[in-house]
Amino acid sequence: MTRYVGLLRGIAPSNPAMRNANLRRVAEGVGLRDVRTVISSGNLVFDADAEAADIEERLEAAWPEQLGFASTSIVRSRAEVERLVAADPFAGLEHGPASYLLVTFLKDPSRAAEPPAAAPDGAAFRLLGAAHGAVFSVTDTTGRAVDVMSWLEKVYGTGISSRTWRTVLRLRDALR
Repeated sequence: MTRYVGLLRGIAPSNPAMRNANLRRVAEGVGLRDVRTVISSGNLVFDADAEAADIEERLEAAWPEQLGFASTSIVRSRAEVERLVAADPFAGLEHGPASYLLVTFLKDPSRAAEPPAAAPDGAAFRLLGAAHGAVFSVTDTTGRAVDVMSWLEKVYGTGISSRTWRTVLRLRDALR
């Protein structure tokens, strides 16, 4: 049995179909065990005897069938999340009013081995790098507004799901 986190893309808690109780019910229905949600934005923690890719496939098939929406579902094991946190990609930086620390998980973790694309000239964000199936960026919220999420999607496609560093730390704690 492996402990996993499921990162669901595009979850809006204000949409009744996307509420935590519904997400847990569907996850349990596809065979996941001890399913818990972490905050209200598409984060599941659960146990399963299956491989991550199989779980992703089952979840992605279940969302439209049972709740009427599509959602990219990215699954990472507890060990993978622990390695990512241990790498400390934001060493010395703080998430706060002036800087936004973002982890963008890639559905295909091997893409993190590709050299990261350069941020556009004059962008108020910078890429710190990519590793452990994720891309790490910092946005200066006091600078010129650039939609980092749209840019990440343009570069890496729709097979991504982003979380703040604070949320990643909360997910790591929930996996323990």
